[in-house]
Amino acid sequence: MPFETLRGFRDYPPPDGGARSEIFRRMRAAARRSGFQELETPSVESLELFQAKSGEEIGQQVWAFRDKGDRPVALLAETTPSLARIFVDRAKAEPLPVKWFTHSKLWRYEEPQSGRTREFSQFNLDILGVPGVEAEVELLQTAAALMDDAGATGLYAFRLNDRALAEGIGRRFGVQDGGRYFRAVDRSRKTSGGEFADALAGAGVTPEGIDFLRAHLEKAGDGVPAGSMGPILDELAGLGLGEAADAGVARLRDTFALLGTVGVADRTVYDPTVVRGLEYYTSSVFEAFDKEGDLRSLFGGGRYDHLVELFGGPPTPACGLAIGDQTLELLLRANGRWPEGEPPLDTYVVATGPEVRSVVLELVAKLRRAGVSADFDPMRRSLSRQLREASRRRARRAWIVGPQELARGQIVERDLATGTQTEIPRDGPVGPA
Repeated sequence: MPFETLRGFRDYPPPDGGARSEIFRRMRAAARRSGFQELETPSVESLELFQAKSGEEIGQQVWAFRDKGDRPVALLAETTPSLARIFVDRAKAEPLPVKWFTHSKLWRYEEPQSGRTREFSQFNLDILGVPGVEAEVELLQTAAALMDDAGATGLYAFRLNDRALAEGIGRRFGVQDGGRYFRAVDRSRKTSGGEFADALAGAGVTPEGIDFLRAHLEKAGDGVPAGSMGPILDELAGLGLGEAADAGVARLRDTFALLGTVGVADRTVYDPTVVRGLEYYTSSVFEAFDKEGDLRSLFGGGRYDHLVELFGGPPTPACGLAIGDQTLELLLRANGRWPEGEPPLDTYVVATGPEVRSVVLELVAKLRRAGVSADFDPMRRSLSRQLREASRRRARRAWIVGPQELARGQIVERDLATGTQTEIPRDGPVGPA
């Protein structure tokens, strides 16, 4: 009986494996340009580490088991708890700010669907030690660079809100059940007006509050761009929502102003429906969506200023985001921007017969030592088959090795884009073109 992958898992044979590697290579390079340093965490942690952050309910999603020492452990479901654990261990000696990125394989036992698998990769950016909105701006500017370099330029938008502001609105209008209220706001675009009103009423929102929230979300529409955000925030500031909520309004104004200076405001909107489900977010929250609105969110994140303390560390402001691989792949494929695979091969060395085999191997080794990607046909196929293989590998050029040319100390170089050929010295320079 043939074996198959488990439900919710995927294989990535060539060229997809190479395409994914290329996407993550670009994202790593963009993160490093912004001064982030790479952090690598274990794939297995104690189950208590995840429970400390998310409570007992995390057990429904994590791949948990008992190891040979009868300890409760789990496959990595997210990297933030590991990051907090590592930072707490290094907090006294770690200079601030900390700017770390991770690229990790994660596992969650969720129902598979489009854009969601049980095993997936995630790219995280986190900044610790920065209390001001400079952290949010740095994260979103870097996230924009990551998305653009991955090939998604012009296809996405950032949506920002503030949890303290959202909580202030809820308190102002009588919310009794904060979780139910946030779920209602989060799902407002997917429910009818009557269903939304019923959900708000179930959370304790007053009739006045229901009318206000419906009008507020209608004004916001699909998101309010920076240039139109002032009057809406002025209205919220005039409601008497409390000190924390007023600080949230000020943070939004400041964030949008700075995003304009770094060239990201044009792809960022205020969206009051972005509240994020995780309780540890303390103020700024943000998500990225494709502009067509056909896919799940491309990433989510926000400020989590108390998480390090939860893990036994000193008070440390923190902010982060996580980009999932599955939805990003769907976006790039749908728009014809998914890479063809590994980067193209530079040189394919072709043998015209078995008698030049040793020279072919010598030239391939010489190219590789010089930093040039090179390959050859180890199966001794015909000249035409070798040239077809060179084209399939998207090689820039073919070096054709024949006995007559070798007798003159030459080989033939063929440009595989134009088909033009010229003889070059066998012992000539081989560095990158």
